[in-house]
Amino acid sequence: MTQERFIETGTGTFYGAYVYDQVVPKGHFFRKLNEMLDWRKYTQKMMRWYKGRAEYGRPPFDPVVLLKMLLVAYLYNLSERQTEAYINDSMSAKYFLGLGMDQFAPDHSTLTKFKERIILRKREIKLEQLLADIVQTALEKGIHFGSIQVVDSTHSTADVNTAKQEKRKRGGKGPTDPDAQWGAKGKHIMQGPEGTKSRQVKYFHGYKTHASLNAESELITSVMVTPGNAFDGHFLQGLIEKDLADHIPVNTVAADRGYDDSRNHYWLERTGIQSAICLHDYRTQKKDVNKEIWLEMRANPAYQTGLKERYKIERKFGEGKQQHGLGRCRYRGLERYAIQALLTAMALNLKRMVKLLYGVNFRNPSPVMA
Repeated sequence: MTQERFIETGTGTFYGAYVYDQVVPKGHFFRKLNEMLDWRKYTQKMMRWYKGRAEYGRPPFDPVVLLKMLLVAYLYNLSERQTEAYINDSMSAKYFLGLGMDQFAPDHSTLTKFKERIILRKREIKLEQLLADIVQTALEKGIHFGSIQVVDSTHSTADVNTAKQEKRKRGGKGPTDPDAQWGAKGKHIMQGPEGTKSRQVKYFHGYKTHASLNAESELITSVMVTPGNAFDGHFLQGLIEKDLADHIPVNTVAADRGYDDSRNHYWLERTGIQSAICLHDYRTQKKDVNKEIWLEMRANPAYQTGLKERYKIERKFGEGKQQHGLGRCRYRGLERYAIQALLTAMALNLKRMVKLLYGVNFRNPSPVMA
């Protein structure tokens, strides 16, 4: 095992522990979050991101400190500069990171370097492995997972000015975020000059987060990211395969019409999983005998029950966008967007787990730092 040689933090001192005991309530969200996970095991896992596993050179911060700092940024929807300022001003946040009362948080530029380590060393350990580990912790601690998984996607707008991108293109320059693509995000009603109404497709420029959520625990169990033009139906199988590999008890998969692809229905049937993918009307309204199989599926109680659970993932995506900034990309490039999607999923799961296990709600005072 690699010998730990990190920048020393001060919570282990009598003075630090005593004062934190007075000012951070026993039922505080950050105190319960510290109790819930064995954070020490992440240290050895993440040391693989450091050249030579940090055995030489200047001692770094324990990577768990930086992971927690990023989670604070996503919990409160703060920029990395704002996160540094917030932690320096918050006793409970310092306690969560394991800092001494008189110790400053790592500089925001340290977080930038940490993210680069994640990208450069992604083949050795991925953030999605940490997400899977959080889900396993939920299982081990007795959080009940039901048999229905809900699959869906949500979009995030790229951190670029599309009007300026057109000017760059006319000037012979490449895009500032070449991975971002245009995609459709549904239809809306448009009213014409004479009062006529029509349904038109709405578009966005950016990326998609594809996710699988357990309907009973309401925890996100797997995540995949793509450019905005990806077809949702192609990712159902990959998400559920991740769930099955992580021992999630999947008996039914629910999804909207965007996943109504014969290959998805066939794969679910072959895997022994009930399909609760919302069917297009043409499957049940056509006149030939082949519609009987779809009518039987629609009449199945498991299909009906699964469809009723779809709102939960839509609600979870809404929470991710409204409270944690998932609606707009923090970074540019697909690999960096993956960091945002996975850390948002982790933040959402940790909030939910603390509520289920301890009855403690996360309260966001919406701190805004200059």
